Amino acid sequence: MFEAKPQNPALAATLIFAATAFIAGATLLAKALGTGALGPALPAFQVSHGRFLFAFAVILSIVATTRPRLGRPHWGLHLGRTSFGWAGVTLMFAAVAHIPMADATAIAFLNPVFAMLLAIPLLGERVGPWRWGAAVVALLGALILLRPATGSFQPAALLALGAAVVMGMELIFIKKLSGRERPIQILLVNNAMGLVIASVAVSPVWQTPLPAQWAALAGIGLLMACAQICFVNGMARADASFVAPFSYATLVFATLYDLAAFQVWPDAVSLTGAAIILAGALTLAWREGRARKT
Repeated sequence: MFEAKPQNPALAATLIFAATAFIAGATLLAKALGTGALGPALPAFQVSHGRFLFAFAVILSIVATTRPRLGRPHWGLHLGRTSFGWAGVTLMFAAVAHIPMADATAIAFLNPVFAMLLAIPLLGERVGPWRWGAAVVALLGALILLRPATGSFQPAALLALGAAVVMGMELIFIKKLSGRERPIQILLVNNAMGLVIASVAVSPVWQTPLPAQWAALAGIGLLMACAQICFVNGMARADASFVAPFSYATLVFATLYDLAAFQVWPDAVSLTGAAIILAGALTLAWREGRARKT
């Protein structure tokens, strides 16, 4: 166990908002690498390897400088969390190489919905009508973004949907891990394990990156490390129900970055589907907050 951070909602909101900007920036760089904008397209396995390699270097340098007190990690929970986290980020990087960032980001916001569904058999949680309603609404938004009834069906959107499922599973492990260890220790172990997993996965498809690609990979790692630091410290300073809505600013940044870099404008279908997913996810976050208070 560790000493809890003093509650500071304003700082928590600022940290979460900053994390969303960092995450969207990392996703933009991943899209540039996966689409060949910076040279020959790199596979998603290699992009996620760069993410963990450079993020681990950042976190390790912080630990070496600050020398925080570290305890004994719960290796089983860390392995589960990191395995699903690596799979989720790899699927997400693969998705944004083929579909607009706004669509992929919106679909990925289904992860708390899948976490809720998975918590029923895995954590024995009960789900009331409000939570079921929010889940159905969010899933309806995802169905709209998949465009199954039109000629513009996006098979790559299924990659983003898969990312949401496995990141939902990651949230189950985060729930079990929360309150057990210091945030910096969680980040260190997570990125170290992620680097090992990513190194094994990338070995069959490794390509030597160009200098610009190395810079983008380093940027992804740095941005994701900053996002993780902001996120865990923000979550430690306010209730999850309060900070959850600020995390959805990722969609705004993803849309703006995609527009600026690739001139991708969200169409009516994208805006409608994203709005419905956000409505369901925000309703779920609100209900979770009410349930905790009760």
